[in-house]
Amino acid sequence: MEGAVVERVRRGAPSLFDPLLANAPLIYDEAGRALLRQIYEEYIGIGRVHAIPLLSLAPTWRANPDRLAASRFAGRDLNGDAVRFLQEIRSAAGDYGATVYIGGLMGCRGDAYKPQEALTREAARAFHAVQAGALSGAGADYLMASTMPEIHEALGIAEALAATGCPYLVSFIVRPSGNLLDGTALDEAMARIDDQVIPRPLGYLVNCVHSSTLASALHAPPGRRAIDSGRLLGLQANTSSMSPEELDGAQELAGEAPSVFASGMCALRTEFGLHLLGGCCGTDGGHIAALARGMTAL
Repeated sequence: MEGAVVERVRRGAPSLFDPLLANAPLIYDEAGRALLRQIYEEYIGIGRVHAIPLLSLAPTWRANPDRLAASRFAGRDLNGDAVRFLQEIRSAAGDYGATVYIGGLMGCRGDAYKPQEALTREAARAFHAVQAGALSGAGADYLMASTMPEIHEALGIAEALAATGCPYLVSFIVRPSGNLLDGTALDEAMARIDDQVIPRPLGYLVNCVHSSTLASALHAPPGRRAIDSGRLLGLQANTSSMSPEELDGAQELAGEAPSVFASGMCALRTEFGLHLLGGCCGTDGGHIAALARGMTAL
């Protein structure tokens, strides 16, 4: 999977970062488009060099109906335009483009580090259906609900994604205990969505935590059961082992060398069989290149 995009823009080009929509509006700005294209093409280039298929994600994590309506882009099909922007980049990738899969990225309505802000299941299903429909309607290959901290909104967003008929993934934030931020056990969260949402997701991921956090979680009972189910597929990892509370609003991220990042990620692949591996906060092309080298060496 690709590495960070949102955080690379927020920290590397803060003047281009939108307080409501994050990196999504960059597709309408000449300098912003050039920056996004550079980031996405870097990840595509790494996949091409190592002959590894790539899951890429449209820059739409914060482009939900409330934020769009409050922004200067109200009334525009920002989600669809973002998918089409990535499709243009993929089309320039030659034969390798056939192994690049474009995802429609979505997040929870509130703060991903504050599960108390989560929507109810019913409210989430209605709220997220709008964005899910725009992304799938633009031809996204799959949809992904990312950085989910709480089970009820996760159930509702899964129902919204399932209703589009598009393949989809659900990705959670977990603690070293193997629980979501709201305290729900990881295996329970996965089982509830699998049992109650039709069609069920392609599988589940974890994102926005360090590889060591997920390793601890997978050694705890909820994580071990999640692995045993065969439904946990991968991780998009931070370079920092800070907790969500420590990361929330942090001005600086503790980083780690690409080789160290790759080593921790490849250990998860070897021990637990995770095979969708990529980056979240703090990662860049160097981290993803090191990860690709490590994966192909296994």
